[in-house]
Amino acid sequence: MEYQILNTSTCLLVLLVFIPTGLGICPSSCKCSGNDRNVDCSGRNLTVLPQGLQDNLTYLNLSFNQFVDLDHQLTRFTNLRTLDISNNWLKNVPAHLPKSLWELYATNNNIKVLQKLDTAYQWNLRVLDVSRNMVERAVLINNTLSSLKFLNLSSNKLWTVPTNMPYNIETVDLSNNFLSQILPGTLVRLQHLRSLYLHSNKFSYIPDKAFDQLSQLQVITLYNNPWSCGDNQIIPYVLHWVQGTAARVLGAPCAEQPWPWASTTPAPALDSSPTIKGTKAADRETSATEPEPTKATKAHKQFKAKEVPPWGTQSGPALLPGSQRPLLHSPDGPQEAAATHTVLLQGPAGGNASLAPATGSSTTPMTLSITSGMPTNYPKMPQSTTSGTLRQEEATPSAPEARVPSRASPSRWHTGLLCLALLHALALAMD
Repeated sequence: MEYQILNTSTCLLVLLVFIPTGLGICPSSCKCSGNDRNVDCSGRNLTVLPQGLQDNLTYLNLSFNQFVDLDHQLTRFTNLRTLDISNNWLKNVPAHLPKSLWELYATNNNIKVLQKLDTAYQWNLRVLDVSRNMVERAVLINNTLSSLKFLNLSSNKLWTVPTNMPYNIETVDLSNNFLSQILPGTLVRLQHLRSLYLHSNKFSYIPDKAFDQLSQLQVITLYNNPWSCGDNQIIPYVLHWVQGTAARVLGAPCAEQPWPWASTTPAPALDSSPTIKGTKAADRETSATEPEPTKATKAHKQFKAKEVPPWGTQSGPALLPGSQRPLLHSPDGPQEAAATHTVLLQGPAGGNASLAPATGSSTTPMTLSITSGMPTNYPKMPQSTTSGTLRQEEATPSAPEARVPSRASPSRWHTGLLCLALLHALALAMD
């Protein structure tokens, strides 16, 4: 009996010793949940993996420790979905990570190179965050990382935008690097890219057609870069692209400086602009039949804008300075639409007594409407376009229409004179 009890005690002791390894009891230095499959060992000053981690982990947090090397130590966790190894002393991404990973966070380490084998077989990886390291070169293999949606390489030492980025990626953060160039074809395949962060780098220009394939882009940051705003040979592409893109641009280049093709001398007057060539031709055709310019015509000329902004700066229907005339875009170029300038003239009580009606008793406001300009696609300018018209508006919508006395016809004058003669003869007869 005593022998059996001794054997039983020995077996229980052996079980107690091997249970943490075999059955995966949560290590004392970690916190576990989800049947011990979610393990948090962060902030424990660990230098080696704790004992007792079971193989079917799905979440493992090893951040804020003192790991220097984790190569080949995480391969056995074949069900691992999320791995956080941030804020350690790692010099590289651990070799032979499990292919089951969905998310890998390796921020704030001493990683200098992102090797091609670090990500070559990570077909399921969706999030890769290697920010706040010392990465000088990121080598990605074409057609790998096919599930990756989020790539964060910010706050590193990259000089060139990484090539062979996965074609399904949606967010790329390359801010706070030393980026100064984008090699041809780097962004061509990124048809699903929605957010691109390039702020706080060393860009002075963007090569031609670099952004042309980013059809799904929604947000891009370009601020805090030393743009070459005065170099009209290399900067126009990005400026034109910023004006035409539907994406939200944060920190548009050269926003506080004149564009390189904007002349420093005053622009030519509106009369010499291509916008109104058709109007001037029509003026020449009708000048032979038109009378000498009236005061209204002279006033019309005063409403013309003095300068025309460069067409390259217009992203939509533009307004000429000093007027309300939009430029209509057509295959033949911008065209000036006709506009009516209305000047309100007050009655005698308002101080403009010289412009009040002759009757003197009416307080109906007067407006002087001067129509100027016209679309240049008309073959000829209507003669009424440059003429000033004086009209009297109604005081209220329901007020009766004011009638202007018209000149009497000759027959009425004769009848009136005859009546006066008869009345005069009748008066003499009565005397």
